[in-house]
Order: sequence, then structure tokens, then C-alpha cells
Amino acid sequence: MTTPPSLSTALRYWLKLGFISFGGPAGQIALMHAELVERRRWISEQRFLHALNYCMLLPGPEATQLAVYIGWLLHRARGGILAGALFVLPSLLILIGLAWIYLAFGDVPAIAAVLYGIKPAVVALVLAATWRIGRRTLKNGLLAGLAGTAFVAIVLGVPFPAVVLAAALLGLLGGRLRPAAFAPGSPGHGSASASHGPAVIDDDTPTPPHARFGWRKLLATSAAGIGLMAASWAAVAALTGLYNPLAQMGWFFTKAALLTFGGAYAVLPYVYQGGVETHGWLTPAQMIDGLALGETTPGPLIMVNAFVGFVGGWTHQVLGNPAASGVAGALVAAWFTFVPSFIFILAGGPLVEATRGNIRMTAPLTAISAAVVGVIASLAVFFGEHVFFAGARPDWAAMAIAAAAAWALLRWQTGPVKLLAACAMAGLVLHYAKGINALMPIN
Repeated sequence: MTTPPSLSTALRYWLKLGFISFGGPAGQIALMHAELVERRRWISEQRFLHALNYCMLLPGPEATQLAVYIGWLLHRARGGILAGALFVLPSLLILIGLAWIYLAFGDVPAIAAVLYGIKPAVVALVLAATWRIGRRTLKNGLLAGLAGTAFVAIVLGVPFPAVVLAAALLGLLGGRLRPAAFAPGSPGHGSASASHGPAVIDDDTPTPPHARFGWRKLLATSAAGIGLMAASWAAVAALTGLYNPLAQMGWFFTKAALLTFGGAYAVLPYVYQGGVETHGWLTPAQMIDGLALGETTPGPLIMVNAFVGFVGGWTHQVLGNPAASGVAGALVAAWFTFVPSFIFILAGGPLVEATRGNIRMTAPLTAISAAVVGVIASLAVFFGEHVFFAGARPDWAAMAIAAAAAWALLRWQTGPVKLLAACAMAGLVLHYAKGINALMPIN
């Protein structure tokens, strides 16, 4: 019989995962599957996929939520909270360090050259994400048309929340009129029939008492979570001022957390609109650089919100000292981005599990997933405009780097870290070549 892991053993694993979880949500989920399903046997294949299906229905980073979910099943609420916290903590600390280096030394020519090479790679990463998610999501012409409509709407300036709401309403209607077109597909993370021997949480293991559904438990946990969020925001507003950027960040990133259907790329246009255009926390170029830094760190990509918070805090000097202001902004952004995911798992897990397979509930989420494909494509347009046409002339070198990066991603399945390293090297080479040419006499 498989021995249940102790809490300390589980926590060591979650912390290790936080440091090695490169490759986005697909890579993170694959790491958890290989370790928890195949090697350690803490959870069976079917129960793992059941948990994953639940997390894919929710807004927020699904890999983080999956870690919280499994930690919750194994060691109750304390295990879920600690699992999620240790999963995201390394990414947060690393990104804070990188953001400080970026703002303190970003004008150094060598670093500027590295960023020059990375920015086109970010455009390629967004295009590749559009292609991958589109292939998985747009299963018919109706969903493809919904994606195209969402793309046009975002380009024309329609707010991201309005696009999500319209897609949800269309999905609700479509689930009644054409349910087959909105039926959810398989997440594609393995066959449920695969067997690796007995597991701690096996296919036929009864649901633990703490995970069983009850209205009183649902209402109490939801109220506690909402109260925590409200108290956190009230504390930030009281300490810094109602119109201080930190208080604005708390409210803004709470809304962003509730709109993150379809992964981090889906909500980035909303973060871009709010962080760059509405609040002016950072520039378009800084947003692109932040996404590049987020791609090079382990953990959830939505941690780029912490970069936005750091730059916004640093720029607006919310606490006087630039570094302290940046750290405060990053912590506020991370807190209000991730706490809703914990609440969803701890409060709603049993209820949502009980309603899996109900097309009337899943159809709106299928429609939202289709719409975010168009939203992600619009993000590539926004970024491409600022990377390729930032000066008086088109930047053909940046276009060439982006084209090569997109080919490497789609044809050779190159990992994002290797890709960004190669493009950074290309930026350095171009910078060095320009320096040599500048020293050559003109004939």
C-alpha cells in the first residue's frame, strides 16, 4: 500500500517545483504529472485529470490551482495554502530581483542590446501561444468566428471585461441552442485509463471529509475569502491613501485575477490596457520587457503582474524610496492576483466537481476560451507595433529575429528559455556589429 506523504515531505516537493517549473502551464502540469502520478503515486491518473479539468474551468493560473488542489486533498486547507504559496514564491522573489536589475541598470548598453534581441522573441512567443491555444480551442467555425470577433473588438478598443462578458452570454445561449458546438474538449494531458499502480488518492478512494460539499462550508469559506480580500485592500488604502497607486493596483489586479480565463496570455491585454494606457504604471516597451523576464523565470507566467506592480511602484515612488516602492508594488500585485485562486479551490472545489459535465455550465467557459484566442492575437499586434515600428523606419532586424523565433517555436518546439537566450545573444551580436561599423572610416 502506498504511504501518504507527510506534510513536510509534501512541502519540500512544492518548494522544489517552484524552482524548476519552467515551460509555462503545460510544462508545469507535465512536471506534476510525472512526479505525483507516475513516480510518487500521491494521486491517480483519473483523479489528477479530474482536478485538472476543474482548474481549467476557473479563472486564474491552472497550474498553481492544481498544486493548491492536490495539496488540499492531501493535507486539508493548510496543505493547499502552503502548496500554492511555495509554488509561486520562488518566481516572485526571482522576478523582483530581475525587475530591480532592469530598472537600475537597464540603460547600460549591453543590457539594452540584450533587451533589443528579446523583444522580438516576445512577439513570437505570443504568436505561438495564439496558434497553440487556437488549435486546441477552435474546434469549429462558430468558435473560430467568435475568436475573430473578439480580435476585432479588442483592436477597436472594446474593454477586455466587456469581451469576456459578451462571450459568456453567447456561450450561455449557444449551450442551449447548439450544445454540441460548445462541448468541452479533452485537456490532452494523458489518458485516464493509464495505470501506474495504487495511489494514495486512487480512483476509488472516497472523497476526504474536508473535501465533501456542504452549503454551510461553501458559504463560510467564501465569506472568509472575500473578507480577507476586502480587509487586505482596505489596509492598503488606509496606509497609503485611497488614490495611491498601491490601492489602485489592489483593485485592478483583483479584477484581472477574475478575468484570467485561458491562461496568462488571455489577461495580458487587460493588464496592458490598465497598466500602460489607463494608469501609466509603465510604458509599452517596459511591458514587453516584463513579459520577457516572466518567460525566463520559473512559476506561473501571470507573475508578470508583479513586474507591472514593481515598475509602477518604482516609477510613482509610492513609498519614497524607489526599491522599497517597487517591492511594495510587486507584493501588492502578487497578493491580489493569486489569493482569488486559493479561494476558488478551498471554497468551490466540491461544488464545481459535482457539476462537471453539465453543458449549461461549461458552454460559457468554452466560448470565453474561444474569445481569448482572438484577444491573445491582438496582444501580438500591440507588441509588434511597438517593437517593429517604434522609430521612423520599420525595424527589419527585429522582424527577422521575430520570424526566426516563431519558426523555432512552431517547427522545432524550442523552449522559451533557450529561445530567449538565443535572441538575447542575437541582440548582443547586432549591437557589437553596429559598434564596429561606427568605428570604420567612411570611404
